[in-house]
Amino acid sequence: MTTADVIVIGGGIAGISAAATLATDRSVLVLEAEPQLGYHATGRSAAVFIRNYGNATLRALNAASVPMLENPENGSTESLLSPRGELLVATEDELQALEDYVAGATGLQTLTPMQAVELVPILRPERIAGAVIEWDAQDIDVDRMLTGYTGQLKASGGQILTGARVTGLRRDDGLWRVSVAGAEYAAPVVVNAAGAWAGSVGQMAGALPVPLQPMRRTAAILPAPGGHDTRNWPLFASAAEQWYAKPESGKLMVSPADEEPQEAQDAWADDMVLAEGLHRYEQTVTVPVTRVEHAWAGLRTFAPDRTPVAGFDTRADGFLWLAGQGGYGVQTAPALSRLAAALIRDEPGTLPPSVIAALRPGRFKYDPE
Repeated sequence: MTTADVIVIGGGIAGISAAATLATDRSVLVLEAEPQLGYHATGRSAAVFIRNYGNATLRALNAASVPMLENPENGSTESLLSPRGELLVATEDELQALEDYVAGATGLQTLTPMQAVELVPILRPERIAGAVIEWDAQDIDVDRMLTGYTGQLKASGGQILTGARVTGLRRDDGLWRVSVAGAEYAAPVVVNAAGAWAGSVGQMAGALPVPLQPMRRTAAILPAPGGHDTRNWPLFASAAEQWYAKPESGKLMVSPADEEPQEAQDAWADDMVLAEGLHRYEQTVTVPVTRVEHAWAGLRTFAPDRTPVAGFDTRADGFLWLAGQGGYGVQTAPALSRLAAALIRDEPGTLPPSVIAALRPGRFKYDPE
C-alpha cells in the first residue's frame, strides 16, 4: 500500500496547485480520475481574470491571487496574465443589473454607447443604455499555469496518478484509506478537489453533506465577425449575464452564459441552449452568426451562496474540502492553494479571518456550531 502525507483527489487546477504548494514539505499524491490533468472545468475555462467577478469573498480571493499570477513561483519569469479588458453593456431592462455590479466593484470606467462601439465595432449603439469597462481584466494562460504547478509538484517529489478514479474512502487508525481500481493508498489528510464530483467524494468519506451543484456552461467558437481583427477587443458581455463573447486566436468565443443543473459527467453542448444564447448575442451586434466552428460545455460547481468551500470537515477528521469554485476556479487557485496548505500545516495563512470563515464547509444549516 502506497502512503503519503497528503492525498489530493482531483487533478484540475485546484488540486494541482494545492498539491504543488504542499509538496515543498510534505509527501503528496494526486489521484486524477481522467487520463489527463485538467480535463474538465480547468481545460474548458474562459481563461480570463476579472478582479470584480463574484461576491465580496471571491473578490478578496481574486486580489490575493494577483501577486502569484503576475509572478509565478514555479520558475517562470513571465506573468500568467496579459491585457484584455472586460466591457459590460446593458439594455434598458439590464440597467439595474449593471448598477448592482458597479456598486460592489472598483476600477471601472463608465462609457457612452459610442465609446463602447469604438472598442467593439460590431455592437449596436441603439441597444446600449449603459456600459462600463474594467481595463484590468486580463487573459490567463491556463495551460502554462497548470503546467507550471505540475512541474513544481514533480520537482518537489510529488506523485500524480491519472486514470485513478476513487471508488472508496474510509478512516482507519488515523489514516484515510483511498481505494482505486483494486489498489489502496493511505494518508492522514485527504484534500477533496474533485470538482463536479466533490459531493460524491464527500459522501464516500462520511463528511458533511455540503450542498454542491454542478452547472453546465456552454461555449462556441465563431469565425471573426465580418472579417474584423478581434485580437485587441475586450471581452464583452451582457450586464445581466445573458451571453458573453471573448476574442480567441483571431476568432470569437461566444457563450450563452447558461447555468443548467447537471449530474457530474463529461458535459456536452446542448444545441438548443446554444442557439438561444447565440440569438440573444445577435440582438446586440450588427453581424449575424452564420457558422459555428466548434462547440463544447463544461461543469461549474457551486454552493448555494456562490462561495467556494475550503476547509477541514467537522465530521470527517483530516478531510479537507477544496471545492465549489464555480466559474472562479482558475483565478482563485493561487489564493485557495495557499489557504489549503496553511490549514494542513496548521499555520495562520495570509487571508483575513472573515474570508476563511466564509469558506468553511460547516457554514450551511447542518453546521453543529
